[in-house]
Amino acid sequence: GRGFGLSPAVCLAIRVNTFLSCSQYHKMYRTVKATRGRQIFQPLHSLRAAEKELLPGFHQFEWQPALKNVSPSCNVGIINGLSGWSSSVDDVPADTITRRFRYDVALVSALKDLEEDIMEGLRESGMEDSACTSGFSVMIKECCDGMGDVSEKHGGGPVVPEKAVRFSFTVMSVSVLADDEEEEVTIFTEPKPNSELSCKPLCLMFVDESDHETLTGVLGPIVAERKAMKESRLILSMGGLSRSFRFHFRGTGYDEKMVREMEGLEASGSTYVCTLCDSSRAEASQNMVLHSITRSHEENLERYEIWRTNPFSESVDELRDRVKGVSAKPFMETQPTLDALHCDIGNATEFYKIFQDEIGEVYKKGNPSR
Repeated sequence: GRGFGLSPAVCLAIRVNTFLSCSQYHKMYRTVKATRGRQIFQPLHSLRAAEKELLPGFHQFEWQPALKNVSPSCNVGIINGLSGWSSSVDDVPADTITRRFRYDVALVSALKDLEEDIMEGLRESGMEDSACTSGFSVMIKECCDGMGDVSEKHGGGPVVPEKAVRFSFTVMSVSVLADDEEEEVTIFTEPKPNSELSCKPLCLMFVDESDHETLTGVLGPIVAERKAMKESRLILSMGGLSRSFRFHFRGTGYDEKMVREMEGLEASGSTYVCTLCDSSRAEASQNMVLHSITRSHEENLERYEIWRTNPFSESVDELRDRVKGVSAKPFMETQPTLDALHCDIGNATEFYKIFQDEIGEVYKKGNPSR
């Protein structure tokens, strides 16, 4: 026989985990085959076949009720992210700037990846397999960040912006509410929620993340698909039985710049320094202790309407103070959390107090207690 040959799936894993391009892998495959006289690595076409099962578009599923404005076909792979939009956005040929998966198809693929873990979780929590065909809920973390400069060094490709943005999601947990139970039971929790292995890319775009119009234009269809999925249930085969899943989305994977972009706030140099509350720079420097999260997507939408209509006929400065720096239409709901900057501010405040106490003590006594 062939002796020691690796299966196509293993070869694919090796290619992906060692960051080999197809042509690099092909060179390795040829060299090994020529020197060993045996086919240890499998040819590229067999890797492609193995990959089809792992990429979105392989599994059958349905939505109840059917998703609004989304095709019911299941075998949709990589699509042009601007499909359905006009042929050119500004000066960039539109068919070159973005590629994505359909959101629901990508979620199905991610869930089927976890099929074994989910079934094991059901068994471990002592659930009767056939009793749990509905009542599953899935928590999805969404992330979107600029990827910085991705220009080709000596590229002759189409004219696209040199910056790229990637929108991705992570399945954080799956829980189930059995027919006769009160409590939801969590049957799967992602052990490494911040690992690049659990983070599934949904959309890649050649866009500068500061280009609000193009960014929102490209992400528009994704937002629409997500909105449709919130109002429907996914019917998908898991462990041989059809089961129904509901999805909950949390946009926590955004840095401050992207939160400002998505929520219609002024850019980072704004006097409204915080994406969580209405504090201005001056107020923040006075009050270093008491802050609470007051901003919300709904409030931002209301404030944008005020900014747009100026119902009290105020001057620009008064109006800006009224809407606390909301000056564009909020586009996507985010859940901003305490980022590194606020951590630093908090730490600085703590240390500041300690230093004050220390200094005070030095002044009070000739020999301060250590």
